[in-house]
Amino acid sequence: MRMYDLIMKKRNGGVLNEDEIKFMISGYTEGSIPDYQMSAMMMAIYFQGMNEEETLYLTRAMEYSGETLDLSAIHGIKVDKHSTGGVGDKTSLALTPMVAACGIPVAKMSGRGLGHTGGTIDKLESFPGFTTGISTETFIRNVNDIGIAIMGQTADLAPADKKLYALRDVTATVDNMSLIASSIMSKKLASGADAIVLDVKTGSGAFMKKEEEAFALAKEMTTLGNNAGRKTYAVISDMDQPLGFAVGNALEVREAIETLQGNGPDDFVELCMTLGSYMLIAGGKASDVEEAKGYLKKVIEDGSALQKLGQFVRAQGGDDRAVFDPELLPKASIVEDILSDREGYISHIECDEIGVCSLILGGGRETKESEIDLSVGLVLRGKVGDFVKKGESIAVIHGNDRDKIAQAKERFLKAYSFSKSPVEKKPFIKGVITP
Repeated sequence: MRMYDLIMKKRNGGVLNEDEIKFMISGYTEGSIPDYQMSAMMMAIYFQGMNEEETLYLTRAMEYSGETLDLSAIHGIKVDKHSTGGVGDKTSLALTPMVAACGIPVAKMSGRGLGHTGGTIDKLESFPGFTTGISTETFIRNVNDIGIAIMGQTADLAPADKKLYALRDVTATVDNMSLIASSIMSKKLASGADAIVLDVKTGSGAFMKKEEEAFALAKEMTTLGNNAGRKTYAVISDMDQPLGFAVGNALEVREAIETLQGNGPDDFVELCMTLGSYMLIAGGKASDVEEAKGYLKKVIEDGSALQKLGQFVRAQGGDDRAVFDPELLPKASIVEDILSDREGYISHIECDEIGVCSLILGGGRETKESEIDLSVGLVLRGKVGDFVKKGESIAVIHGNDRDKIAQAKERFLKAYSFSKSPVEKKPFIKGVITP
């Protein structure tokens, strides 16, 4: 079997069988298949697609490309959550302590960001000393002791996906339905959770720009999960504008803390409540969404969710003082208003462009080697449906470089569209797929 023949087969629209996919994944993981050939295969898949069987074979091949995590030592039903990502997506920072405070163990694996924003791990490193480089034993002990732990994807767990994801990120082959579904579900299956709740984004800031594509991806992933014996739910949510108001690592951490204090943005609170409800249902804590929301509201009101975030940060080596005093989080040296150059109702925000603004400031990675500036980013003051006067502040920019700030400001203003008449706000939650 030769990789060259498989690339040609897929390029020409052929269907790869299970043995061919196993050969490709094991060869790439071991290093006998080079990056340039796998890049060619990813591009061929990007354009030709994969059918349901190919996607399942790819998922299972990546799941078993290394060790799988045995979480049987954790008490209770372990529930994991995954988002397909977007601009301002700091959901795990608020959601996981809320769910853990309700008594459902959260054993989560997260990654670093490539592209316009940092990943969950990058954001958590806004707390000095925080690390996700913990052993499996510590991971399991922390979940049993405090109900929550987040670990970076280890080299031994789904190593094929780790290599492939890094490659796809720099070869423009991330946003393909089969590749996204298999990447997410191979890690989720290998990481040992009993149940999985997926947040599938749709809109200008998401991989899936159209709602029907997001629903198709959600169905593909829930089918993969449920067929593998894991209770899997998917929530389809809006990413046609940034989630919440903050975009940028430490700024998003601050907004997550404010949410746990009961002062979060409406859309972000709605998302945490919806995802959290299905995590509580999957974990057997609640029988329906209404009951689950009652538990989640209580842990915010009584402060136990915020305390849980502090315990979690401290347990993984971080300085938890910033949890209770966000002024201690990293800060940019320059903070300025972006003034609107027009007047009217905000009718559309090109969400991806807001992410690019954060990237220009230094808040994301353009290559695997890029260093992230945790302090930079933007805090929006206006979102779709809001009325803005000319010369009024539409956002606050946080940066450390005057040239980068100027570039980001110019790009930011071009991302906004205005209407003279009022604009209807669309539903934020588009739908839910249950097992």
